Amino acid sequence: MTMSDEQIGYAEAMSELEAILGSLDEDEVDVDALAANVERASTLIAVCRDRISAARLQVEQIVASMADRAEPLSEGNGDDDSLAD
Repeated sequence: MTMSDEQIGYAEAMSELEAILGSLDEDEVDVDALAANVERASTLIAVCRDRISAARLQVEQIVASMADRAEPLSEGNGDDDSLAD
């Protein structure tokens, strides 16, 4: 991956992938460009996977952080028998 590939966003990578797929769906595929297009598509797929993995990790961290903050609240959940008297 080049530096620009590391900076490309998920939506932009997907858009470029769709364009490559569109060119491959044409009746007349440019055989000379085929290998380059497949290699570029492979790079873009790796970019998308990296973005998804990073987003998944970030979401997991946020959810864990929310759970950590909620634990003290759950200790006083109203199940304390001393309040029933």
